[in-house]
Amino acid sequence: MIARCCAPNSSGAGSGSRTSHSESAARGVFKVQCCVVTVVHTADDLPVAARSDYWRHVIGETIVPLDPIEYPDRLVAGEVGAIRVGEMTAGGTGGAKRTAAHIRRSDPDLLKIDVLAAGRGVIEQGGRSVALEPGDFTLVDLSRPAHWMMDSARVVAVTFPAALLPLRRDEAARVTAVRIRGDRGPGALVSSLARQLVHHLDDCGGAEGTRLGTAVLDLLGAGLAARLDRADRLPSGSRRRALLARIRAFIEERLADPGLTPGSIAAAHFISVRYLHKLFEAEQSTVAGWIRRRRLERCRRDMLDPALAGEPVAAIGIRWGLPDPGHFSRVFKAAYGMPPGEFRRRS
Repeated sequence: MIARCCAPNSSGAGSGSRTSHSESAARGVFKVQCCVVTVVHTADDLPVAARSDYWRHVIGETIVPLDPIEYPDRLVAGEVGAIRVGEMTAGGTGGAKRTAAHIRRSDPDLLKIDVLAAGRGVIEQGGRSVALEPGDFTLVDLSRPAHWMMDSARVVAVTFPAALLPLRRDEAARVTAVRIRGDRGPGALVSSLARQLVHHLDDCGGAEGTRLGTAVLDLLGAGLAARLDRADRLPSGSRRRALLARIRAFIEERLADPGLTPGSIAAAHFISVRYLHKLFEAEQSTVAGWIRRRRLERCRRDMLDPALAGEPVAAIGIRWGLPDPGHFSRVFKAAYGMPPGEFRRRS
């Protein structure tokens, strides 16, 4: 079950978290940071006869009530802003069904994307059947019956209130059980972000988690709206945030290129340089400042990596698009209070 630790009260009492009896019995592993609890579920310590009820309970609490065909080996769950993120791993053939009876008993009006991280998967809903390749994802409406079939799969599920997706319900129905490729366009960004989120749940508390959750939904909304030729339905704020997320991903992939400039970034996204600067001004940053910050963070990370201890500082700067040693030393000192060579010696 996803849980959050409680905020300390005014009397100074400590924080706590609620766990179910079945969670305790299965010895879920809790990692606490920034008042966020990530729960790692396994049933290895339970008698075989008890595992069916345990997994039904856990899946019902984490996602929605389902009838599992087989049971997973492991489930990691947490929250990022308004979305719930879970990664389910199963070594064999399995799946699940959500039936009309489930929906009559529990219909919290949720949508979900299932991102196939590994293995094979087929999802059926609304008379459609979609086969997913690793990296691909599809949208599922949890207010309608659905059927999942998986083989040696690892699936990242992102669940969120339907009201947060800027599409009408009938429009969303047109893209359920439809393959969204994870190797191109907005789909690639959604897939990559969702798969990375599950490994950083403990770092996604508070305002940062809210921003990340919003970014996922903005990118998803943009991708689905484009699929429907309804990009004009997206609120202007969502369109701006989705564009900014695509631009940041573009920059991240090209940090090693010393020729990366606002002009090349704007041209790649079919916008003017002036509008590009305007996007970053709203984030209280500049394009050049963002590129410099990300390059320096990569350099700093590499200088802290014991495996790279024998690599010259100048070579690290070159790798991340800072080929001039003097310039690299100056901007690094401005950011971290000392030149890169001294930083490495003190680390």
